[in-house]
Amino acid sequence: MNKPLCFVLMPFGLKADENGRTIDFDAVYREIIAKAIEFADMEPIRADEEQVGGTIHKPMFERLLLCDFAVADLTGANPNVYYELGIRHAIKPRTTALVVCEGVRRPFDVAPLRTWTYQVDGDGKPLDADIKAHEIGELLRSVAHHGGNDSPVFELVDFVELPRMSAVAREKTDIFRKHVADTKALKAELDDAVHAGREAVHEFAARPMFRDLHLADTGMVINLYLAFRAVEDFAAMVELYKRMPEPLQRMVMVREQYAFALNRLKRRDEAERELKELIQLYGATSENCGLLGRIYKDRWQEAVEKKDLRRARGFLKQALETYLTGFETDWRDTYPGINALTLFESLDAPDPRRDELLPVVRYAAQRRARAPAADYWDHATLLEIAVLAGNQDEAFDATDRALAAAHESFAPRSTANNLRIIREKRAAAGADVEWIKGIEDDLVKCADALAEGEKAQAG
Repeated sequence: MNKPLCFVLMPFGLKADENGRTIDFDAVYREIIAKAIEFADMEPIRADEEQVGGTIHKPMFERLLLCDFAVADLTGANPNVYYELGIRHAIKPRTTALVVCEGVRRPFDVAPLRTWTYQVDGDGKPLDADIKAHEIGELLRSVAHHGGNDSPVFELVDFVELPRMSAVAREKTDIFRKHVADTKALKAELDDAVHAGREAVHEFAARPMFRDLHLADTGMVINLYLAFRAVEDFAAMVELYKRMPEPLQRMVMVREQYAFALNRLKRRDEAERELKELIQLYGATSENCGLLGRIYKDRWQEAVEKKDLRRARGFLKQALETYLTGFETDWRDTYPGINALTLFESLDAPDPRRDELLPVVRYAAQRRARAPAADYWDHATLLEIAVLAGNQDEAFDATDRALAAAHESFAPRSTANNLRIIREKRAAAGADVEWIKGIEDDLVKCADALAEGEKAQAG
């Protein structure tokens, strides 16, 4: 017998609630919600927001419509979660359980609804996770066996009829189950192709499923898009973007990565226009400012190589201010912060903002690096901070951690470039920088190995 499918509606990663607390939602999912669903003898399915930027798309609607049950975490007033919950309440009454972090106020419209709470510690990790998982699991069992009108639409409006989806759902759910399983298997094959190198990714991309992207699975198209990025085939990213259906092209994350690829192809004017339009439409974010700052940083380095020093100073200032804007929009995203700190090193005169910024970036990076989901960039940020502070032991330790977490060749190459900027500036001032050069060499060696399709740990 197939277990009932339980869809999870919740934020991803580290997010702040209304009280300013940073909550590790991945840990909440892993330690409470997923365990609760399994305790209730259901199969959890989580959305793929980290891949498609949170945009509602066809696979998301399928999950909302066809999953037997759902758990919605209302913490943080995430607009996507509330939109999805509204759809669920309109079409699937008596199937959705609500949870929220203790101390968070819920909006007026959902405040009367029965909601289970959980607690987090100072690092945003769940407290008493096993107990809470058991409690929420019992709630899901109760919902499964006894029902209960959890939808205010059907509870308060007596003339609304239950949608007649049961016959369709039974037929479609079997197809949906197979699709979920097939997608997981395909994603695993694509991950293997990335490890094998660019040629293997192109072989995967040649499969019939990608001939007409209007008919292809949205999630797999995004996965392929990011796989091309992982093997540094930026021309293939641009070509794939051009073939995407217009709604997919309009997704913020897709457009940001398109601009990223254009810049790596040195089509900087096109990349700049794309990012400026996104900022005009949606406002400045740490992501779009980080990408735009990289364009100005590349132009600065190109101008320096051409000895066009006046233009170089202008691009340096543009890059620095853009990175600072990005970090100020979200201090938890350390990428624009550490890039700003690196560029401070290259100014003709000291800037007092550097000393104000450094401890903030260090704190944010330390918090991120302690999380189970810490990635390459978290350790690389601590590496650059240690180099800026001249702490060799911390730098060597962070290097080890960063190299172990590197999966995409452009990442260690980018860090090596930042370290080169710091090293050259300090070498000109007569400082001992040979130890920095050794770290650079290790990063470049790692990047070359990844680019050749070797696994990061294979040596």
